[in-house]
Amino acid sequence: MSTLDDLTGEPLTGPIDHRIQACLPRLSPQERRAASTLLTHLDDLATYRAAELADLAGVSKATMSRLFRSLGFTDFDEVREHLRGLRASAGEPRRSEGSADLGAHLEREAEALRRAVESPALPEAARLVAAARRVMVVGWRNSHPVALHLRQQLAHARGDVRLAPLPGQVLGEELADLGPGDVLVLVGFRRRPAAFASVLREGAATGADVVLVADPSAVDHAAVARVWLECPLSSVLAFDSYAPAMSMVSVLADAVLTLLGPDAQERVTSISHTYDRLGETEQGTL
Repeated sequence: MSTLDDLTGEPLTGPIDHRIQACLPRLSPQERRAASTLLTHLDDLATYRAAELADLAGVSKATMSRLFRSLGFTDFDEVREHLRGLRASAGEPRRSEGSADLGAHLEREAEALRRAVESPALPEAARLVAAARRVMVVGWRNSHPVALHLRQQLAHARGDVRLAPLPGQVLGEELADLGPGDVLVLVGFRRRPAAFASVLREGAATGADVVLVADPSAVDHAAVARVWLECPLSSVLAFDSYAPAMSMVSVLADAVLTLLGPDAQERVTSISHTYDRLGETEQGTL
């Protein structure tokens, strides 16, 4: 297994989550499962033993060891030292020093954007959303702005697009309205709420088609969804970047608009005219 960065062709360096993102496309399914477990437990990774991580991931110890080597580490002891060094030198989130990282950030961002918008699952997701009786978009915490952006764009292309949870909402009441012919778009980037898996299963049990929009750490949830739109978040800066996620949902909404054709365009025009009549947007600006 190569230990080179897919983007730069250089040896893998930097924080472990960046290394995982760099080599993720070439990992085997079992190694991707192991990598997802590492991403999920980044904050307390050093408190585990390698065998415990393997058990959590449902993979063999050999698979976990192979993943460590793929990431450029000799063994898990070296991973622990790496994590201690990150915390001692920078804490969490990790602060990048100086402006020299900007070029690397832009390169990483461009690659992440490309991977997001070229997802082979996007056409199927667009087809489902365009044909659905109703669409519900769900996202919590850091996933909520992405869900809100998607709902806003889809609402221009088609009717009956809902956002949940709203303030004061009980999600069970919203899921009760879903059934065959509907689509649930579940946005779930890492540090998902504890109930995420339960909501995913309940949504699928309604008979609605589930589209999962999530980073690679959601690999264990992907099997429940009809479509998984895998979207990288990794950045060389201190915080995750959601630019790829925002771009992905824009591409999805554009594809839905195209599939729905003249009817969708008429809806866009009608909405714009309503804006004008209500005076809701500035006039004379592009």
